[in-house]
Amino acid sequence: MTLIEILLIILIVLIILFLLFWFFQGTTGRISLRRPVESRVDEYLDRRFAQLVEDYGVIRRPKLNRFKEERGSALENDAQKIAELKQFESEFSQNLSLLEARLDALERSFDSKK
Repeated sequence: MTLIEILLIILIVLIILFLLFWFFQGTTGRISLRRPVESRVDEYLDRRFAQLVEDYGVIRRPKLNRFKEERGSALENDAQKIAELKQFESEFSQNLSLLEARLDALERSFDSKK
């Protein structure tokens, strides 16, 4: 083994050790080796949940329930309108496809007459 190979192996081992140290640094909970990323994210969210709620202005459940009671019918009407618009969009797309097919057929018949 040459000196370059030895230095390369040492460098690879140091990089692996650094990555392991960086990954487990600051952990207070249990990191699962089967799903390391998900468990790390779960731990982060557990530690910072209250701060995230405050930072992003997330509302509490009673306030959400009150909002649903006050505006539930309007939301349902909007959802129904959205469903109707989606149905209209699909019907419109089908009609457009049929019209394009008819136009292609007319263009082909016109080209064949020339």
